[in-house]
Amino acid sequence: MDSIPQRSVVQGEDSAGLFARWGMALADWSQKWFPDAFVFALVGLIIVFVAGLFAGVGARNLVKYFGDGFWGLIPFTMQMAMIIIGGFVVATSPPVHQLIKKLAKIPRTPRSAVAFVVFFSMMTSLLSWGLGLIFGGILVREIVRNVRGIDYRAIGAAAFLGNGSVWALGLSSSAALMMATPGSIPTALLKISGVIPLSLTIYTWQSAATAAILIISSVTVAYFSTPALSTKDAESFGVSEGLEVKMLEERKTPAEWLEYAPALTILVGILGLAYIAQVLAAKGPLAALDLNTYNFLFLMVGLLLHWRPRSFVRAVNHSVPATAGVLIQFPFYGGIFGIITYSTLAARLSHFFVSLSSANSYPIVVSIYSAVLGMFVPSGGSKWVIEAPYVLQAAKDLHVNLGWVVQIYNTSEALPNLINPFWMLPLLGLLKVKARDLIGYGMLYFMVNFVIVIFFMWLLARTFSYVPPITP
Repeated sequence: MDSIPQRSVVQGEDSAGLFARWGMALADWSQKWFPDAFVFALVGLIIVFVAGLFAGVGARNLVKYFGDGFWGLIPFTMQMAMIIIGGFVVATSPPVHQLIKKLAKIPRTPRSAVAFVVFFSMMTSLLSWGLGLIFGGILVREIVRNVRGIDYRAIGAAAFLGNGSVWALGLSSSAALMMATPGSIPTALLKISGVIPLSLTIYTWQSAATAAILIISSVTVAYFSTPALSTKDAESFGVSEGLEVKMLEERKTPAEWLEYAPALTILVGILGLAYIAQVLAAKGPLAALDLNTYNFLFLMVGLLLHWRPRSFVRAVNHSVPATAGVLIQFPFYGGIFGIITYSTLAARLSHFFVSLSSANSYPIVVSIYSAVLGMFVPSGGSKWVIEAPYVLQAAKDLHVNLGWVVQIYNTSEALPNLINPFWMLPLLGLLKVKARDLIGYGMLYFMVNFVIVIFFMWLLARTFSYVPPITP
């Protein structure tokens, strides 16, 4: 850094332009006024309760609906927590960590480095949003060791792009996997939607095209919004080293022998993969993937990649704190779901959307609504459970393709993650930054991708025909 002329550094920072300064101003505002995500869950619950009172539902009934729905999402809550754990375990395994180190040596300039992180964050998030989040964070820590002068705020935000764009269009899509898994769909919702197979959601060419468009737009924004050189580098945030995966301690007692023996992980891992092979052979690749199968696969792969039981358990222990928000907030979202679905609110909201929309305009309405609501309920899975009853009922009434409505939701609800710190929490710890440091650049991506999403959700909806619900 000493060899870089001061004038070049200043010019590099100025090249980010007005957008970067405006983004940081918005981040400062967010830090001061944006409460914890759990507060939004509580506020949302109160709003729905009051709405029920105004709709003429008795307070006693609303209390009952809240309690009846509170534990209704427990299986789904566990599935979401396991996605985080599985992604963390795979990303921190020794082979994957070595791969990340090799990838980190490819970019040579700050701008190419940020664009590089955006690309891999989004591609890995298509496999699993849990994997993409941790993979991106470790990649950032490795790259900033090799390339000097990178704006740490820009590359930190880049690591989160997968979760703020395409994750829900990929294989870990909570909404799509839930709608394809009869056991995960709440009974009240199943009566409305039936089962929506993945062949009508994430496996459509329209969904793949949307993901490709968002990847291209985000990589482009990353490259042109990053300063050529910046004094706000990793060292200015107190980060000078990569994220090292600690070696296992030496065995000290005979009782620890099995904890270090790879024979157990190999046998169990092979057993697990054999089960996956049976499921694929019996159901086929399009029908076999659901939340349980997906999480099972990631845990088995993680077990084999860590090789030794002690290494696997240590990775799981490190991943558990990142699941805290999911574990405590999802039951409250279940209470909101109970009030909406068991009362008349779902039917009223459905009629509202029908009256507001036509078959042609409905994709735009759903896109905007899902993006706005995502600021208050920052969760793809639990928010879908809240929205799905009236959103899908309205789609049925208007004869809009139900599978594409799921994908409209998936694409739109991911955008607020760019400016909402809830799902950033695991990444913030890896990068040693605060949410305000990333949200400014996140706002840039949000502004560009929001316009793109609205347009293509409307345009691609015109390529679908209506398919009646499939009831198991």
